[in-house]
Amino acid sequence: MPNRIFTVVDFFSGAGGMSCGFYFHPAFQIVGAIDAQRGKPSSGWGTLECNKTYETNIGVKPLEADIANLGHNSFKKYLAKQTKRKTVDVLISCAPCTGFSRTIRRNLVEDDPRNSLVTKSADFVEWLKPKIFLMENVGELIQGKFNSYYLELSRKLQSLGYKIEGAIHSLDRFGLPQKRRRALVVAVKKSLDLHTLDDLWADYVINESVTHVRRAIYDLPPVEAGEAHPEDPMHASPNFSQKGLERLRLIPADGGSWPDLLNVEGGREYLIPSMERYVKQGRVGPHPDVYGRLAWDTPAVTLKRECSHTGNGRYAHPEQNRLCTVREMAILQGFPTTYNFSANSLSNMYRHIGDSVPPLISYQMAWLCQWILTGEKPDIESIILPNTHLTSDDIEKEAFKQLHLDGFQSLK
Repeated sequence: MPNRIFTVVDFFSGAGGMSCGFYFHPAFQIVGAIDAQRGKPSSGWGTLECNKTYETNIGVKPLEADIANLGHNSFKKYLAKQTKRKTVDVLISCAPCTGFSRTIRRNLVEDDPRNSLVTKSADFVEWLKPKIFLMENVGELIQGKFNSYYLELSRKLQSLGYKIEGAIHSLDRFGLPQKRRRALVVAVKKSLDLHTLDDLWADYVINESVTHVRRAIYDLPPVEAGEAHPEDPMHASPNFSQKGLERLRLIPADGGSWPDLLNVEGGREYLIPSMERYVKQGRVGPHPDVYGRLAWDTPAVTLKRECSHTGNGRYAHPEQNRLCTVREMAILQGFPTTYNFSANSLSNMYRHIGDSVPPLISYQMAWLCQWILTGEKPDIESIILPNTHLTSDDIEKEAFKQLHLDGFQSLK
C-alpha cells in the first residue's frame, strides 16, 4: 500500500482519540488539528491540557482556538504552516456531546449553545472540501430532543454534494470492553461509495468474553491508591481520603454498589446525604453506579469525562481498593498501551480519556475510509489496532458462531 497518501484534519481533536486510529494507519497523514482545551464553558482556555497529550502522541501541535468563532483564513494560515498538501481527504469534527446527552438532566429542557457546533461543522466541510467527513457523538445526536442540529447538518452536507449516513452503535459490538452507545456519522462525496462500520464487520462478530473487563485489565499488576507502578507511570490512580477508602473497602468486590452498604455492618455511616434521601424514599435514585466497582465478567460502564472519582460513577477497580488507574481506564477506552497522557494533574488525564473517541474504534474508521477512498475492502484481521486488548483471533465468522450456539442448544 502506498505510504501516507491521504491527509486528515481533526477539529475538536481533544487528546487524539479519533486521530490516533488514523495515525497508526499507514495510508493516512494527520496534517492539522484544533481544540480550545476547555473542559466546560466556565473553564479557561488551555485548562484541559489535551493539546499536550495530542502533540506527545500524534506529533502534530494543534491550533488552540475557539472553534465557534474560527475564521476560514486563520485556519488556512495554520494549515499552510503544517503541510504543503493543498487538499484534505478526511475531515473529522467530533463536536461536544455534553448538550445532547440525556444523562444530564437540564438537557431535557434546555438547549446547550455548544450544540450549534454540530451544524457549524458543515462550514468546515465547505471550506476544506474533504472527500470524507466523520463525526462521533452520543446517540441522542440522532434520536434525542435536539436532533434538529443533526438534521440541519445532514441537509447542509447534502446541499454541498455529499451522501451521509448516521447510525447508533453499541461499541462493544466492535470489540470495545465497554458499554458505549454512540452515533457515528459518515459523509462522502457523491462520486464515492458510502460504506459504514456495519459493512466492514458484515458476516463477522467478536467473541463476547473479549469485551469483558477481565480480558482487558485483569493481568495488570496491582498498585495502591495514590501510587504509580514503577514500570508504567500511567498505571496510577489518585489517593483516597480515609473515609473514602473505608467506604470502598465495604463495597463488595466484582460489581458491588453503594446500596450494598445497607447490608454491611457500619455501612450506613458512609452514605452521603443524597443516598440517605433515596433510602428514606425506598429507592436507589438515578445514579446507582456511584461509588460502585466494575464487574469482571461484563463490559465496563460508559467512561465519561469526570471519571476521575468513584463518586462520579462505577469506576472503582473490581477488587483493589482504588479508582481504576489512568492506564486501566485508557485500555477500557480502547487506547493502545503505548499511549501516554500529558497533564499537570491526574484529573485532566482522566478527562482526556473520558472525552476521547476510542482509538480501537477510530482505527477501524481509518480502514473504513481507506476502503471508501481506494475501493479495496480490507481483510477483517487488519482492522485490529495493535497494542490493545483485542486480537484477530477474537473475531469469528457469524455463521460459525451461530453453528456453535445451535450445537450447544442441542446438548441441553
